[in-house]
Amino acid sequence: MNKNKSQYRWFIVTLLFIAMVINYMDRAALSVAMPFITKSFELTPSEKGMVFSGFFIGYAAFNFIGGYLADRYGPKRVFLWAMCIWSALCALTATAYSFWSLLIVRALFGIGEGPVPTTANKVVNNWFPIRERARAVGINQAGGPLGGALAGPVIGVLALSLGWQWSFVIVGAIGVVWAIAWKLIATDHPAQHPRVSADELADIQAGRDSATTTDDATDKPSLLCVLLRPAVLCTGFSLFCYNYTLYFFMTWFPSYLVDTKGVSLQQMSWITAFPWLVGACGMAAGGFLIDRIYQKTGRQLFSRKVVLVSCLTIAAACIGLSGRSESTHLVVFFMSIAIGFLMLTASAYWALIQDTVPSCYVGTAGGLMHGMGNCAGLFAPTLTGFIIQMTGTYSAAFVVTGVLGVAGALAVGLFVRERNEMPSQRTVTTG
Repeated sequence: MNKNKSQYRWFIVTLLFIAMVINYMDRAALSVAMPFITKSFELTPSEKGMVFSGFFIGYAAFNFIGGYLADRYGPKRVFLWAMCIWSALCALTATAYSFWSLLIVRALFGIGEGPVPTTANKVVNNWFPIRERARAVGINQAGGPLGGALAGPVIGVLALSLGWQWSFVIVGAIGVVWAIAWKLIATDHPAQHPRVSADELADIQAGRDSATTTDDATDKPSLLCVLLRPAVLCTGFSLFCYNYTLYFFMTWFPSYLVDTKGVSLQQMSWITAFPWLVGACGMAAGGFLIDRIYQKTGRQLFSRKVVLVSCLTIAAACIGLSGRSESTHLVVFFMSIAIGFLMLTASAYWALIQDTVPSCYVGTAGGLMHGMGNCAGLFAPTLTGFIIQMTGTYSAAFVVTGVLGVAGALAVGLFVRERNEMPSQRTVTTG
């Protein structure tokens, strides 16, 4: 078989990569524009935290709902509608005129973005052979931090030159252009696409679901049984800890630089891009690293766990060092290292879900994990705002973030085990 004859699946993952760039530009736009918005609406720290968290009211719920819909109706249709909805609501952010109107728009905006990561994972599961899934997820997810990096200079320049409202309108329009391309190009499965050769299709389907289709050869597990697997629940908790760190950085780090380090708004727009760029490299490298370890050791679960546990622990330590640094250069250096190692772990979460549940449940199980993880978005920005308002400093907020990072690493290291090491999910023993 000539595996190089057709590689159309990599074009599909390129589209997913671009979608994630837009996704994070939209999401990070608010944190970059927040110093401008704060001046317009005279927001307090606690109000800013609630606006940041408002996004996750809809986002966390639709992580699960979007994953279920992707399993039921196909990822192409779900991704198309999600992109259109979130792009429209991103543009509508420009119409906000007060704290409450901004909070409502952000909550609705989260509904549009909620299905995206889980649906993208479903696309990867449909389009890629097992040996390439981690790197495909890594490339797809690397668009996120790159979008975050672009948000700083792009939104900063637009806000300074045209006003913060126009920055949201322009980024929303970019999403609509992508949605048109996705409608014309993508399909739910490679077998449906005329550009996919027979050789590539056979390569994608080789060995598919040999380890994850059912718990035994004759009995398909129930959805509830799959969702209650320790691997799903523990990775969901660990992702909560991961996302707490990410959303602390995404929502409060720009304000931290301005409020405590005396960085100007223009400088902040560029400085915050550097950790995102390091994160993009980490995100892309994580999938390749996982696949490489798997190829060398033949140990599928080990390749995921060793990257996740070690890198998340290092990221937590660097968060602590960043919070204790006096120099602005050291703060940015340690935060950049933290985000780089944090992003190295991202592919492992999605790979664990793809490895441990049947393909027919990948969207739903991934949605549950992602929904659990993104509940951190409800807590991290708001809790940080109240901590800052009560203590007058950011120090305690950095400590809480670092401790949760360690907890997330321990959850996967101690409780996610090989399936044959876990108790049967159909047999209840007593005595």
